[in-house]
Amino acid sequence: MRKSLQSYRKVSLENEISVASPHRVIQMMFEGALQRIAQSRYAIENGDIGNKGIFIGKAIGLITGLNSSLNMDAGGEIAGNLSNLYDFMLRRISEANINNDIQALDDVSDILKIIKEGWDAIPEEDHHTVSHTEAV
Repeated sequence: MRKSLQSYRKVSLENEISVASPHRVIQMMFEGALQRIAQSRYAIENGDIGNKGIFIGKAIGLITGLNSSLNMDAGGEIAGNLSNLYDFMLRRISEANINNDIQALDDVSDILKIIKEGWDAIPEEDHHTVSHTEAV
């Protein structure tokens, strides 16, 4: 039953991504990163080292994806600043992994929430005209 539910969720997510606007895909990446960081925090709190590694790895992948999606040509200084923030977050997540440091995960979560709030505030009529860096 659990395996079937996981398969359903995977197919459902893949379907949502296939029809999502680029703006929505970035939103989903923010949401996914925040969820994985929360799951990593929970795993650390409960001494669940195996799942900590899995969730931290997924958070790293999502933040790396957000960094890779930056339009450095169009985004200028903003893109550079965001890239630096993503690099900082990746370092903090690595520290959290090595030291079981919940505060490091909270730091990353706080920064991601601020960036996501800016992204979410983009009016719907502008979703198709902005890149990741042009709007934040």
